[in-house]
Amino acid sequence: MTDGPVRRRRFPPENRFPFFHPILAGATLHERLLACLGALIATTLTGFICGALLGPDPHLPLIVAPIGASAVILFVVPSSPLGQPWPVIGGNVISAMVGLTVAQMVTEPVLATGIAAALAIAAMSLTRSLHPPGGAVAMTAVLGNAALAKWGYLYPFIPVGLNSCLLVGLAFAFHRATGRAYPHIAAPRPVNTHETRDLPSPVRVGFREEDIDAALAALDETFDIDRSDLERLLKQVEVEATIRAHGPLSCGDIMSRDVVTVGVKASPGEARQLLLHHNIRTLPVTGEDDRLLGTVGLRELAHAGEEIAGVISAAATAAVDDPALGLLPLLTDGRAHAVVIVDGDRHIVGLISQTDLLAAIARTLPGTREHASLVGAPPVLVAAQ
Repeated sequence: MTDGPVRRRRFPPENRFPFFHPILAGATLHERLLACLGALIATTLTGFICGALLGPDPHLPLIVAPIGASAVILFVVPSSPLGQPWPVIGGNVISAMVGLTVAQMVTEPVLATGIAAALAIAAMSLTRSLHPPGGAVAMTAVLGNAALAKWGYLYPFIPVGLNSCLLVGLAFAFHRATGRAYPHIAAPRPVNTHETRDLPSPVRVGFREEDIDAALAALDETFDIDRSDLERLLKQVEVEATIRAHGPLSCGDIMSRDVVTVGVKASPGEARQLLLHHNIRTLPVTGEDDRLLGTVGLRELAHAGEEIAGVISAAATAAVDDPALGLLPLLTDGRAHAVVIVDGDRHIVGLISQTDLLAAIARTLPGTREHASLVGAPPVLVAAQ
């Protein structure tokens, strides 16, 4: 018995049904709806195109069932290493060939399906074409149907290979049309642009490549993410944690507003004079409408002709309200010396140099002012373009 009413324990919505909680990081309703639309369009068109190419053959399926599983990966997680063009096409075709071979050598269907799935995994692993639906393709080839009896070893190519190629092509078109990148290309690791033996600036502090290897070995699990993507994700986590720890400092708070620029029709001599006179390393270039076109520095000007238009480099840009500390990856990659702050029409409103960002970070560190006073340095750093 209790002296008062019994209070029921309330659980957060995500903990009431833990088995139904989404497990994919970054999953949103918008992304899922796009995936549904993409799968609908791609699988339907794949069937129609195969029907038009192959004709009304009652013994040949227009589309094999495992292609539906391939569509899930291609449209739900297009950045997965298991959903890139070679794993989809190569994995399905190789698995179909493995299944056909096992079916001819093992007469017991149940045993044959198990062997086919296992050997398909091994074959896909050796050919770097691991694709989960490949296991279903191998089992389908073992179980057999009229198409297998007629087409034999052409079956892995028609319809399996044809289906796979069409699905990948349609996925490429759909993702490009909706603003997503496919195939997924992992970000390159930082390199030392100064051609010395020193490590690049972004990897001199924080975790390193060997730390990721050690963590993966300690966890002893396989994750569906490219190793370089994992490194990029962890780097971004570091940046986000730094922003959260040091407050909402925006680009507008620290940017230089009196920005030195040059017109696109200026001569290399005029641009060089501006760089040297103002002691700056990055000179934004504007067009006739005063919109940002790019930047030039002394390196680019060394190869210029009569005008600077042919040597303009792409500019690193940000918005006024963007977190200032979020520029750390840009300004420590060994390439960009400044980030141009632009509005929605690419008009220049400010500029943040490496010195500006360093000064902002120094002001946020505990004890920075006291340490600067002890060594005789001014407590406030001067920002330069």
